[in-house]
Amino acid sequence: MKFLDWYVKIGTVSALIGGSMELFMIKSGFYDKVAVIESERLAWENSPEAQAIREALNPWRNSDAATEAGKEN
Repeated sequence: MKFLDWYVKIGTVSALIGGSMELFMIKSGFYDKVAVIESERLAWENSPEAQAIREALNPWRNSDAATEAGKEN
């Protein structure tokens, strides 16, 4: 292992940088903001308005209806 010390240094520096980034995100309240945004997004996706938009923008809506009608026969 010719370059083992170099890999250990890179691994250590990377772990320190990653840890400091995580600490900053925890201290700044990043995860709390993400939780709020995620809950708002999920509430929007389950709303009737979002379902209507999703259905209107579905390019396969006509072929899906035809396929289901064919299965019923």
